[in-house]
Amino acid sequence: MFASNLTDSRAFVIAKALLEGFERHYRLFSETNRAAKQRFEQADWHGQRRAMRERIEYYDKRVAEAQIRLQTEFAAGVLPMDVWQQVKLHYIGLLIDHKQPELAETFFNSVTCRILHRSYFHNDFIFVRPAVSTEYIESDDSGRPPTYRAYYPTLASWRETWIGLVRDFELQVEFEDLERDIDDVIAELDRELGALRPRANFQIQVLSSLFFRNKGAYIVGKIINGFQETPIALPVLHNPEGKLTIDTVLYTEDDLLMLFSYARAYFMVDMKVPSAYVQFLRSLMPRKARAELYSALGLQKQGKNSFYRDLLYHLRHSTDKFRIAPGIKGMVMLVFDLPSFPYVFKVIKDFYPPQKDTTREQVKGKYLLVKQHDRVGRMADTLEYSQVALPRERFEDELVDELHKYCASLLEISDRDGDGQQELIIDHVYIERRMIPLNLYLRDASAAGDTAAIERAVIEYGNAIKDLVAANIFPGDMLWKNFGVTRHGKIVFYDYDEIEYLTDCTFRRVPQARSDEEEMSGEVWYSVGPKDVFPETFGPFLLGNPHVRQAFLKHHADLLDEKYWNQRKARIQAGHVHDVFPYEPHRRFVNQRRLRELDLETAIP
Repeated sequence: MFASNLTDSRAFVIAKALLEGFERHYRLFSETNRAAKQRFEQADWHGQRRAMRERIEYYDKRVAEAQIRLQTEFAAGVLPMDVWQQVKLHYIGLLIDHKQPELAETFFNSVTCRILHRSYFHNDFIFVRPAVSTEYIESDDSGRPPTYRAYYPTLASWRETWIGLVRDFELQVEFEDLERDIDDVIAELDRELGALRPRANFQIQVLSSLFFRNKGAYIVGKIINGFQETPIALPVLHNPEGKLTIDTVLYTEDDLLMLFSYARAYFMVDMKVPSAYVQFLRSLMPRKARAELYSALGLQKQGKNSFYRDLLYHLRHSTDKFRIAPGIKGMVMLVFDLPSFPYVFKVIKDFYPPQKDTTREQVKGKYLLVKQHDRVGRMADTLEYSQVALPRERFEDELVDELHKYCASLLEISDRDGDGQQELIIDHVYIERRMIPLNLYLRDASAAGDTAAIERAVIEYGNAIKDLVAANIFPGDMLWKNFGVTRHGKIVFYDYDEIEYLTDCTFRRVPQARSDEEEMSGEVWYSVGPKDVFPETFGPFLLGNPHVRQAFLKHHADLLDEKYWNQRKARIQAGHVHDVFPYEPHRRFVNQRRLRELDLETAIP
């Protein structure tokens, strides 16, 4: 009895230490999010980017701190398994009435998986499924607003309600003309949704915290009118004079899906109860997975945990097999997918062709750069996993052969549980959203004679590169196969092993040949530095198809001129932070007003 009480007491202290580690993490995470409002008000864009980058590292630092504490104070690595079972039970008890129980469970998993051998990664020792419900959790802080605020306008107070709603966020910067902006919001809603006819239960619900990303602050909510619910997002920006404006109104599910895209940087949001924010956002975007919403809110570890649960659930309810992904095989990555699951799995190969002068660690560094950078809607987010165990029977033999050939150092096949069911264990893998490779999209459009689709894709491709340039990213390998087409028709870059900061590159013209021998030479006769780029040489690799060439030269010929690249590089080096919007330029109120002014001028004789 005495030994049992001693074990129980020690388990409780360990559980409490683990929870203290998580609460330190979430406190620091929240402080950074709260400070985003002041950085926005001060137009501190470099500080905002720096905070977003540093915040990504918080989680792993706190996990490492908790691991060291448990090893140092409790010799956690050699504790009997019955103690760990008691630790988990006490931890569950500590999460009753907790405001972030799902995040705390994930933190528990992260720490214990660093301490325990992987053979113990099952229900007894980690949270394979959530143990504490997140339903109907609400902030109970005095003076703190609930998750969302509700407004009950009438036809007569419709305009004043919107003005009051915006002012309730108490931004400490003057608006250029808030009433004008609200008139634009109302006019746009009237045009697109029809004249307002209030029904029973007419209200506007708005999440209580602003969503900060890059140079914008977003008000996110929905209009409820009878049986109809309309998602709403208002981007608030600084104008050139430093005053605030509402830039547009987003009002469809697709608008919100683009705003919360996996190809964009994570938001900073001050939220006491993350699960309540995710639940509200899912009411606006029912097709958006919880995993992607947690990641969009800056809780990417929770996103990873939720995604992995979705994957295991899908495997239990499907029978198709993992296969080599369609398309041109990569030189650095081996890529495979499961046809019924909308993601691809990417494993770094053990060796590469001579033209790929890189290492596994360098490739990991490129993927980390993308994770920490502003992805401007043009670089796919990746989920990075270690020790991923999947049923061997779900892999096609051809894929297993490829994995053994190219990734043998990362591969293990074992019968972990001794039940005769083999598992294929991959030591390190990246997972990202599946897209249609752009080269296949263009091939199919050419075969169908669809020149309009080719032109749209080429325009988007050039826009994607220019958005990456605005974010100080040079993609390196600009071949069509390294870009994908999303379900919304956006072009997104997804091959990161050759990316560089634009400001680290030297953009040059090919020197004039000094002799006939040099001009006719099949070899490069001039000196080339490791980060020298010659934009005029892109053409032969990209523009073999005449329809593609015509569209590219019509819309993006500047990409073949080193002057374009050097001008953008100089602006970034001068400290300029470019605007990249998660909506089309014609949606911006400032552009709509200019068009109206031009029409008015044209109409005056």
